[in-house]
Amino acid sequence: MKYSPLGRTDLSVSRVCLGTMMYGSQVSQADAWDQMDYALTRGINFFDTAEVYAIPPRPETQGATERIIGEWFRARGNRQDIILATKAAGRADFMDWIRGGPRHTRDHLDAAVEGSLKRLQTDYIDLYQLHWPDRRYNGFGFHHYSDYDADYESFLSILESLDRHVKAGRIRHVGVSNESPYGVMKFLSEAEKHGLPRIASIQNAYSLVSRAFDYGLAEVALREDVGLLAYSSLAQGYLIGKYRDGALPEGARKTLYQRLNRYEGPGGEEAINRYVDLAAELGLKPEQLALKFVDQRPFVTSTIIGASSMTQLIDDIDAFDTVWTDEIDKAVFKLHLSHPNPCP
Repeated sequence: MKYSPLGRTDLSVSRVCLGTMMYGSQVSQADAWDQMDYALTRGINFFDTAEVYAIPPRPETQGATERIIGEWFRARGNRQDIILATKAAGRADFMDWIRGGPRHTRDHLDAAVEGSLKRLQTDYIDLYQLHWPDRRYNGFGFHHYSDYDADYESFLSILESLDRHVKAGRIRHVGVSNESPYGVMKFLSEAEKHGLPRIASIQNAYSLVSRAFDYGLAEVALREDVGLLAYSSLAQGYLIGKYRDGALPEGARKTLYQRLNRYEGPGGEEAINRYVDLAAELGLKPEQLALKFVDQRPFVTSTIIGASSMTQLIDDIDAFDTVWTDEIDKAVFKLHLSHPNPCP
């Protein structure tokens, strides 16, 4: 396992991050514990979760993932071995089952931090992330920009709220997720101006078919040391051919929840199929092409993987040992030029 510095912090995180959002929905507690045990044996020291998990977000499973991880910490007594990341839900009026509709005000963040610490059975969180913005910015993928109103918590006040928890030792470092170049730079500017916690990372979608990060955020990540924690790098299973030709495997996320529309827009299916075919032409498994592509990008700090089975988890971790060659790079670039970013 290889490791990367987390922004300008003193933490070194594994290049593979264990994603846990299916713990408590598709993945039982027993299987989740097996996954976390196995991840440690492979050198993974970085786990990512969120207060809203398990996915799909529902009131009956909200917080289940953090509780499963917390019980594992209690049983194993190994909290010190894990760099733990979790997230506070952003503005979502329809999620009235989270604090009456989550925000990033001081009171909301206080409640969110307290809730996560309790469920995780820990005294501190290594990386506390804003899951999506408090402003009504659409950070979950779009093909054109739509402006939003000015009714949102200021960047300064959010950092001030987080700073209280950093000073108290409840949070070590802070990060953002589903954020824009403007958002990251505003947080950095306010932090520098007022001596507040500096954003260490940004967790956004990034894959062979979702490369919006390249068009602005990549430069920010490299120049400002705010590395990408890439999620959905297998396009929620599409890039391994799981759903090809309308297939609906038993127990798969699309089969269960029908929530994969991000990868089902115009041009998506053709591009995904081309990448699956390209992997075969190159003598690779599709997960090797998809995951190693992300891993070798210079602005990536860690790639988050999530698995519904141990077999899938092993295959995904093994994929990072793939040797990336000039031949593979040129083939991927050529395909990207003909099918640019169909699933942002």
